[in-house]
Formats: sequence, structure tokens, C-alpha cells
Amino acid sequence: MRTTPKSPAREFSVGIRSIVVSHVADVELGPDEMITFTGPDTHEYDVVRKSWGYYATPSIGKRLPAYGLRAGLMRNIDTRHCFVVLVHEYALDDWKNYMADERQELVGWLDELAQDDNLKWGRR
Repeated sequence: MRTTPKSPAREFSVGIRSIVVSHVADVELGPDEMITFTGPDTHEYDVVRKSWGYYATPSIGKRLPAYGLRAGLMRNIDTRHCFVVLVHEYALDDWKNYMADERQELVGWLDELAQDDNLKWGRR
């Protein structure tokens, strides 16, 4: 793993409300290396690099709920750009307000989509 801090942080605006995001570091992982993001509320979020790509989240049906997080697919109503989001269960109202302000909609919760046997995951 190699970490490269950004000093000063690169700042840029996103969204309808021009939210300022600060890019504070780059992390380069080798295959089969993992990084865990932590916050003050004891929740964790892991990313694992594989030779073929990434595991972008912990298990959406087991580990994420244990951390109080839920994975969803969110889409911008105007541009149709999609985003995978991890939402703290205690912050659902804040997230819903954010979606309304930023013209986003929930396509679906990934744990619910994974349970749908009619989906043909991995097939085109």
C-alpha cells in the first residue's frame, strides 16, 4: 500500500448546492490488500483490491448492517448518473433531504435487489 497525502487538499464543488469536497489523499493498493475507513461512530467500511478490480463494500447482507450501514443505488433524476451509496441507518432522514435537494432518487437497496431471484446477476 502507498498513501500520498494531498497538501494542500484539492477542493472542488459538486452538486446543485455546490458542496465543496476536499480530496485529502490517494491510496494505492496491491492485489489482495484492504483498507478500512473508520469514523467517530465506530462504523467501518472496507475496500479490497483484487487482480480483477475491487470489492467496493463489505458484505451488503451481513457486515454492512452490523455496522449500521445500508447500500443503495442512487440516481440523479436529470443526468441519470448512478452512485452506490452507504447510508447510516440513523441518518436516513438527512440522506432523504440530501436526495431531494440534489435531485437524486433511490433506485433500490442492494440487499433487497440481491434477494430477488428474478434478477440475472452477471448475465447480459
